[in-house]
Amino acid sequence: MCRWAAYIGPSIRIEEIVCAPRQSLVAQSLHAREAKSETNGDGFGLAWYGDLDEPGLYREVLPAWSDCNLRSIARQVSSRLFMAHVRASTGGATSRDNCHPFVCGRWSFMHNGQIGGYHGFRRQADMMLSDARYAHRRGATDSEAIFLLALDEGLEDDPCGALARATGRFEALSRAHGAAPHVRMTVALSDGARLFCARYASDDHPPTLYHRRSRRFGGRALVSEPLDLDEGDWEAVPPSTFAEVTPEGVTLSPFRPCA
Repeated sequence: MCRWAAYIGPSIRIEEIVCAPRQSLVAQSLHAREAKSETNGDGFGLAWYGDLDEPGLYREVLPAWSDCNLRSIARQVSSRLFMAHVRASTGGATSRDNCHPFVCGRWSFMHNGQIGGYHGFRRQADMMLSDARYAHRRGATDSEAIFLLALDEGLEDDPCGALARATGRFEALSRAHGAAPHVRMTVALSDGARLFCARYASDDHPPTLYHRRSRRFGGRALVSEPLDLDEGDWEAVPPSTFAEVTPEGVTLSPFRPCA
């Protein structure tokens, strides 16, 4: 399982989420507290929004804790909306193309979890993508495929419904050709103006997901696990939930995958 963090609000330096906190994302890459895998060393990535519609993207195969460029970039770059991810592979190769976040046009996407038995039906999964979306396929992960399929399903106009339909189609493939647990996931996705997330599992063990409004910055962080343990006001996103996240709050709605 991976660890990730996202932020929306007044512009801040990326290091304030990724590097500076006691249990920052870089710290979690080496010693995660609430993940199946304590170490998340199979690469990392950043996607951030600035003056352009499309996000900036930096991904690397090195562990986050050992890449000096990450700390330099995070210290220098400020953003009002960004995502960061540290990867623990569930079977895919360690390569830049398999590192999160994934970007297509102005959309960015990252995922923590698994689709059970994915590599046994990867060909069928790729065949669900339109030619236009498949042209954007760079890596070999289930995460990227779900993202592209959600775009095919109408992510621009209906983020919750599109992600539910894409997840449902993958869950159906896993039930037919894969293995349990069929789906475990938390995802974050953004078009540069809005930030969304979902938490879901086909069993009773969805990955963890929390949010909190920063008293210091006025924005809101969305994280796999709390960034600091001495402040107890992190709120868990409930299972089977889709949410739109703003600096002021989190709007929850049911998340029910449908094939």
